[in-house]
Amino acid sequence: MSATTTLSPGQIPGPYYYGLGRRKCAIAQVRLFAGDGQVIVNGKPARDYFGRETLDVMVHQPLLAAGSGTSYNAHAKVIGGGTTGQAGAVRLGIARALVVADEANRTLMRARGFLTRDARVKERKKPGLRRARRAKQFTKR
Repeated sequence: MSATTTLSPGQIPGPYYYGLGRRKCAIAQVRLFAGDGQVIVNGKPARDYFGRETLDVMVHQPLLAAGSGTSYNAHAKVIGGGTTGQAGAVRLGIARALVVADEANRTLMRARGFLTRDARVKERKKPGLRRARRAKQFTKR
């Protein structure tokens, strides 16, 4: 996580703070910069991108917890996984970027659990089974 740097002209105005978030198979690269509280995911507002209000609320949680809900804009580039995993990855990325922006946010983010990477991933399929643990139905006769 680097401190303030600048992007190429025309992408994001001014300096930004960077945070990387991962959840399941999703990876989110988040850039946090001064603004009015918008969260843009892959070029769309978070509400339009995720389509569910619960995921939109999840993405905004770190900004609201830090009390900087209207002082930063977040641009996230997300690849892989499904919508829930992507929302979790964006949330972790925003929380990490807020810590880079102000180290005082670390205790607040840690207390709310926003800096903990959720390590649960899909279990692999085993040979002879239908899924990871589901076996074929047993017939006695």
